[in-house]
Amino acid sequence: MRSTIRMALAALAVILPLSACSSGGSGLPLLESAKTDDANYRLGPGDKLHIQVLGAEDLTGDYAVGDNGTVSSPLIGDIKAAGLTRAQVEREMERKLGQGYIRNPKVSVTILAYRPFYIYGEVTKPGEYPYASGMRVMSAVATAGGFTYRANEGYVLVTRNGEQRRALPNTPIQPDDVIRVPERYF
Repeated sequence: MRSTIRMALAALAVILPLSACSSGGSGLPLLESAKTDDANYRLGPGDKLHIQVLGAEDLTGDYAVGDNGTVSSPLIGDIKAAGLTRAQVEREMERKLGQGYIRNPKVSVTILAYRPFYIYGEVTKPGEYPYASGMRVMSAVATAGGFTYRANEGYVLVTRNGEQRRALPNTPIQPDDVIRVPERYF
């Protein structure tokens, strides 16, 4: 009986410290891989766009989505862009231009530059970096100079839209993501 108790206590003495050494966030749910192609991409402040209006070269140019989430265009003023896709902005501009300015307008919106992503924790050069279409966790880590020797290379923590999730190395990231590379303990 005593030997069974001693063995149980010895097992607990080994298991408890090891269980306390897991990296913070390992119990978070996995980040779901959402489609990140340009057609589904939602615009936001800081995105840079090229807007082309067919037959109206004076309206064609490069624009930025402002802090208030709008794009300012000659003739039609501010157009809401934050939270919309490229196609939705195109339709909204065509609708506004068609109200007495241009007959049957055709608008094309191209994304020139995305909002940045942010990475910190156990990477060589933490900071803000430009996002490129199709980026994944590993390419974000590589952009930040790679893992430090203390990094947990099995997963990272991603904060997206105010919600923190665990992400694997091949998980796609999005602009505005905040990526934290946790420290490993063994």
